Amino acid sequence: MNPYTDNFIRIFRSAANPEKAGPMKAYMKNRFGFLGINSPARKELIRPFLMKNALPSTEELRPIIQELWEMPEREYQYVAMELFSRYNRVAEESWIDLYHHMITEKSWWDTVDFIAATLVGNYFRKFPESINLVTDRWIRSENIWLQRSCLLFQLKYKRQTDTALLSSFIMPLAHRKDFFIAKAIGWALREYSKTDPGWVLDFVNGQSLQPLSRKEALKRISS
Repeated sequence: MNPYTDNFIRIFRSAANPEKAGPMKAYMKNRFGFLGINSPARKELIRPFLMKNALPSTEELRPIIQELWEMPEREYQYVAMELFSRYNRVAEESWIDLYHHMITEKSWWDTVDFIAATLVGNYFRKFPESINLVTDRWIRSENIWLQRSCLLFQLKYKRQTDTALLSSFIMPLAHRKDFFIAKAIGWALREYSKTDPGWVLDFVNGQSLQPLSRKEALKRISS
């Protein structure tokens, strides 16, 4: 194991809180084990660690992310994502396969949404020529988390949102009753309604969307 990973594990295990671990596990439908370190406490552990230790090189980063992702406690996946986000400015084109791995392994909304909006969203800004090839493969997959990532990666794009691209993701999935897909469709539209409510209203009124998608999409417009 990389010494950097080992240090993270040692520090986090020493801060484990079993009393909080149970409720955190229950909140995530018992899908993952937890150390019992909530978000504020996790950030308080990461901050001094990163002040004392230089960030690993991009060559070292991949195995560290992979090792953290393999750990059974969920906090380590959160650390991996937060660490990875510090490299957004120097993201490498080859990292898309690692994002894919993180989306499809130990998948749940708490990691996928961050990866989609923060990591993949940044990646496609830097490598726009990869968008069509990657998203076409993801949207055609049977993996709802890859499909959800296509719907959500433009969440922070605002006026740079490609509405034609967003529409092309929504249409083949609009009939789906799966909660995570229907919710993501509505979320993506609701977020863009902050920028262009007229476009969102016209789109929603012109399409046959699931009730959940429609409700979520129009929340800001209706209020």
